[in-house]
Amino acid sequence: MAVVIGASLDRCFLAGAPAKPLRDRLLFRFSKKLPMSQSATTNRGVSSIRAALITNPDDFQVGRFVGSYGFMNITSYSSFQSGGFQIISSAGYASDEMERLRIQDVGEGQVKIRLYEGRVIQGPLKGTRVIFKVYPGQRSGGIEADMMAANELNAHAFLQSDPKSICQNIQTLLGGFETKTGEQWLAFRNDGSYSAADYAKVSSEAISKDLANGAQKLWNPFELELKIKRKRWFVLKLLNGAINGLAYMHDHDRLHQSLGPASVVLNTIVESDAAYLVPRLRDLAFSVDIGLSSLGTGPGLLSEGLWHRASAAGASAPLEKRAYGIADDIYEAGLLFAYLAFVPFCEAGVTDGLSLQRLFESTFQLDLVAAREYCLADDRLTEAVKFLDLGEGAGWELLQAMLSPDFRQRPIANTVLKHRFMTGSIF
Repeated sequence: MAVVIGASLDRCFLAGAPAKPLRDRLLFRFSKKLPMSQSATTNRGVSSIRAALITNPDDFQVGRFVGSYGFMNITSYSSFQSGGFQIISSAGYASDEMERLRIQDVGEGQVKIRLYEGRVIQGPLKGTRVIFKVYPGQRSGGIEADMMAANELNAHAFLQSDPKSICQNIQTLLGGFETKTGEQWLAFRNDGSYSAADYAKVSSEAISKDLANGAQKLWNPFELELKIKRKRWFVLKLLNGAINGLAYMHDHDRLHQSLGPASVVLNTIVESDAAYLVPRLRDLAFSVDIGLSSLGTGPGLLSEGLWHRASAAGASAPLEKRAYGIADDIYEAGLLFAYLAFVPFCEAGVTDGLSLQRLFESTFQLDLVAAREYCLADDRLTEAVKFLDLGEGAGWELLQAMLSPDFRQRPIANTVLKHRFMTGSIF
C-alpha cells in the first residue's frame, strides 16, 4: 500500500499539483503558535540562509518511496534516562530495531514520517540528488508534526547560516515546501541511503554467514587479522564523524537530542572504503537551542522533557542547564559508541542496542569494569571486548566517561575527539 501511495504522490508532484513555499509560511505560522521561547528559537539565525533554500516545488522531481519511520513518546524514565524521543524506522531505510530505547513506559507518537528519493530538476543545483523527508499535515500528525518540521528546518538553517563554516558531518538541507494538504516536505542532499544501524546489521549478518559456511576455519590468519583491522578502522571513522558533527552542533549552541544508529547517515558501508566514509548526522526534529538568550526563557514544547530531567539533576541556572543538555547528548553518543563497539563485531542476534543498554544501566549500574568481566566470559563478544581493550582498555575508559552517572563528569564532544582511542594512536 505504501508503494502505491508513493507512486500516486510521484504523479501528483510531477504534474505540478498546488504547493506552497515552506520557508516563510512555516516559520511565520509557528511564530504565532509556539510559546515565546520556541518562537525565538524558530527565528534565530534563519534569515541569512533564506535566499539559499529552494522553496519552489516545481524545482524538484519526486522519485521512489524509500521508507518511513515514527517516534515514541516517553511517559516515564529509567534511572539513567537521557533523551526524550526514540526513532522507530521501517521499510529498509533504517534499522527496524529500537536501538536506543531507554525508557520504562512509552506510547507511539502519531507523527509518521515518509521518505522519498528525488532530484533537483532546474536552477543552479539541477541534477542534485535529494532525499525528501515528509511530515504529515495537522489532520493526521497534529500540531506536533508541524512543530517538528519547523524545528528541523530552523536547526539546519541555523547550522548552515555561515557558508564559510559548513560541517560535512551534518546532513545538508537544500529546501522545502508545503503541499495543499498541509504536508511539510523537507529536501536534503542525498549523500547516502545507509545508516549506522544498516551497517551494523550488514556486518553482523556477514559474520553469521561466514561462520555458517565454516569460512573462519579456512581463512589465512593474516587475512582474518586484516579483516578485523578494516572493521575497527571503519567503526572508528564512523564514530569520529558522528562525534565531530555533534561537536559542531554544540559549538553552535545546538543539541541533537535524538542521536542513535538510525540518526547517522553513511555514504558507504563497505569497510574497505573507510577512507571515503563520511558520516552525517540527521533527524534534527528535536534539536534544542542552548544559546543563553534561549535558556533564559521558558521551555519549548519539544524540550520540556530535557529541562525536566535537568531540573531533577539539580541543573536550574542557565549555564547549568546548558551543561546538562550537552552532557545529555554525550550520554546518547556513549550509547551509540557502545552499539558500534559491539553489534558489528558479533553474529546477528547476539546483542543489540537495547540489550547493551540494559546490561550497562540495569545489570551493572554503569560500572563498565564489571560489565567488561561479564562480556569477557562470553565467547560471542570476544572481538568487541578486544576492540575496547586496545590501548590498555582505552575504549572502556572513554565509554565509561561518556556514560558517567554524573552528568558533570562527562566529557564534551571535542574532548572525546581528542581521546587516544578516537585519534587512532592506539592502533
